[in-house]
Amino acid sequence: MARDRWASNDIIADDLEAESYPILEGPVGMELTHRSSGTKGRVVAFTQGARIILEDPVGGRHEFKPFDGSFAHRGTPVALRAGAKRPSAAPRGVTASGSIDIGPTEARVARASRIWVEGVHDAELIEKIWGDDLRIEGVVVEPVHGADDLPQMVRAFRPDRGRRLGILLDHLVGDSKEARIAADIAGPHVMVTGHPYVDIWEAIRPDVVGIDAWPAVPRGRPWKEGVVAALGARVEPGEFWRSVLGQVSTYRDVETPLITAVERLIDFVTAG
Repeated sequence: MARDRWASNDIIADDLEAESYPILEGPVGMELTHRSSGTKGRVVAFTQGARIILEDPVGGRHEFKPFDGSFAHRGTPVALRAGAKRPSAAPRGVTASGSIDIGPTEARVARASRIWVEGVHDAELIEKIWGDDLRIEGVVVEPVHGADDLPQMVRAFRPDRGRRLGILLDHLVGDSKEARIAADIAGPHVMVTGHPYVDIWEAIRPDVVGIDAWPAVPRGRPWKEGVVAALGARVEPGEFWRSVLGQVSTYRDVETPLITAVERLIDFVTAG
């Protein structure tokens, strides 16, 4: 476990000690960012005023001493508190994304900012895992049915400071078509992230679906149809997808690159 900074000399804490911050109670399970080092991770242990341990997306653990304002949640500096202990109360639940379930809340008016994904299956998977978080934040996820028309769509959207755009792309690797499109459309109010998989199906861990690995599909053959055929499933791709999605229940069921990409987009479109 990395001991990144015991914050007796934390530059954020030293500068901002006197300021007040929104209080975040019971942070275990939440995604936080250590503002001085930029370390991001899920809280796996917290002792108020003594220590906090973040687990990053690849499983590394980082230990800090927490000060008010030295950590941010969804881009907002916060003061962390253990919260009142109530032995008779039921334990708080955790959402599919690993965030603390805050219980029933009133619907929030949708932000002008948006998250775009390539297809309906991408949107359904993100809703399955991050839906609770997105509703609380008022973020709408929209499928755009492919990446080819994104430059024109981004220009028509007219992103600005209060109207940010986060875009999730499949197969964002090397000199791929998607990488070239991403370089063309990224800007101060547009963030493009992605994962290395050919299709969003492949971002689901194979063991969740009951297979050893996702099959390789020859170039030129539609990927989804090729996967269904290789696995010997005698159903249409849409029906196969419904059975796959039904096996997904938490962020632990998908690969780390997808988790990282989606969390970055949520932070980006909810900042400010």
